[in-house]
Amino acid sequence: MRRGLALVVAAAVVAIGVAAGLVWVRGGDETAAAPPTTTGPPPLAQLKIIFPEGFTVADMADRVAAVREIAISKRGVTPRLTRAAYLDAVGKAVAPSRFRKDVTHDSLEGFLFPASYDFTQETSAHELVADQLRAFRQRFRGVDMRYARSKNLTPYDVLIIASMIEKETAVPRERRLVAAVIYNRLHNRMPLGIDATIRYGLHIPGTESLTKKALRSTSPYNTRLRPGLPPTPIANPGLASIRAAANPARNVDYLYYVRKPNSLSHYFTADESDFLHKVCEYGYACK
Repeated sequence: MRRGLALVVAAAVVAIGVAAGLVWVRGGDETAAAPPTTTGPPPLAQLKIIFPEGFTVADMADRVAAVREIAISKRGVTPRLTRAAYLDAVGKAVAPSRFRKDVTHDSLEGFLFPASYDFTQETSAHELVADQLRAFRQRFRGVDMRYARSKNLTPYDVLIIASMIEKETAVPRERRLVAAVIYNRLHNRMPLGIDATIRYGLHIPGTESLTKKALRSTSPYNTRLRPGLPPTPIANPGLASIRAAANPARNVDYLYYVRKPNSLSHYFTADESDFLHKVCEYGYACK
């Protein structure tokens, strides 16, 4: 009985040892650890990048670089996304099919929809750019283009106008008014005179003043000297600006606007003398 009891106890001890991840070596007191159980890869980090409305491709690439550094320093993960990879992916992507016949420059500016995008450390730049293009197609599909078509404007023209609206307005209710100014000037064959296009073409940030040399430049984006629209969008506009570009304010004859001092809003007028008077009154320049 005692020998049988001893065998039962020994068997139980072995069972406990195996369950605990240990293997008992017969004939000795040493134990060896069992091979560790294999586990899957650690879960992917859930990351987010936000592209504000009005960002250029270059701005978006800079944002990718900044978010990557934050992910490394704050989350301890290293994303595949880099500034160089993002620019490379943008350079290899193509515009949506309905725009290709009108896109004369190799530029994806305007088509990278500004929004918030989720990604992981394994997300590639190609996947992010594809997400932005998909979001653009989905949003643009619902824009009513009938009025713009009646003015002989293509979808790409509307996108270019939307990009200027995005850079020129900070007050939502003024989007359609700025669109009306652009439509009226195009109708009257007047130069648009939008300095944001000059800044884009010459890579001059908004914190710097435009010099006389810049204003006289032969850049195709110099809408003070060249009539018509610039050759490409000058930013990536949001849906509100795209809608305003397709449907400007009606029955207004505005041709000019000027930023009010210490304000985000503009003064609109159809009269050049009135415009020049306001420019002087606001302290910008007097002739």
